[in-house]
Amino acid sequence: MEGLFVYGTLRFPEVLRVLLGRVPEMRPATATGWRVRALPGVVYPGMVAVPDGVAQGMLMTGLSEDERRLLDAYEDDLYDPTLITLDDGHRAWTYVWKGSTEPYDWDVERFAREELPSYVDRCRMWRRTFGS
Repeated sequence: MEGLFVYGTLRFPEVLRVLLGRVPEMRPATATGWRVRALPGVVYPGMVAVPDGVAQGMLMTGLSEDERRLLDAYEDDLYDPTLITLDDGHRAWTYVWKGSTEPYDWDVERFAREELPSYVDRCRMWRRTFGS
């Protein structure tokens, strides 16, 4: 079974613990032909096809079907679940952004430094309401 390539907020263990109650196995991965772009007015990113781009992220494995459904709901209809080939040849699902983006890449270090704690709180609130 394919894994899930995560490139934004889902690469943070703090977010995964709140959403899934655990941190699945993950390892670094890259995807050529993609970029992780900043999005207008929000702190999370979107991955879009860019011919000369390279997206940095993590390959997450060992998700249950229920966990995948939860992550699909978390990503909502703003993203298309898409099967891609990573640079190491593995196939993985990822969430491809469907809307417009900023003309620059998302800054993962800035997010971790300035936005992560409040983002985790928002995820906690979302998780409490999911399925109710």
